[in-house]
Amino acid sequence: MTARWMLRWVLRCAGGGMLLALLFVFCPFDWMAILHAQIGLGTLEYTPLLSYLIRTLSALYATVGAILLFISFDVDRYRPLVHLLGIIAVLGGIGVTVLDALLRLPVFWTILEGPLTVLLGVVLIALTRAEARRAAS
Repeated sequence: MTARWMLRWVLRCAGGGMLLALLFVFCPFDWMAILHAQIGLGTLEYTPLLSYLIRTLSALYATVGAILLFISFDVDRYRPLVHLLGIIAVLGGIGVTVLDALLRLPVFWTILEGPLTVLLGVVLIALTRAEARRAAS
């Protein structure tokens, strides 16, 4: 299993997972409110701004997912971009972990969201470095 193959696989899995956010662009707000309550966050009251923010953030996640999928088909060409995305993921994951803790989001959320994003970033950085070393030799 080569670094290039693993990089493609990681980008496709992450991209595919992020594309699932597209569901919440079109999901009825009532369904979101039910999910919100089920994960222990209390009542989610509808406001146009909140609905807009949820839907546009979901669309942004889906857009990033589509970009990751696109990049995965030519990792040699986009290696510097993937490396940058890895750095952004590490820094963003740390920031999100701190934010989740400050906002007192459920423990499962805080433990999963930020640290998994950091892990993704570390993996992207490690794989792009390994692939760059292979390409240089």
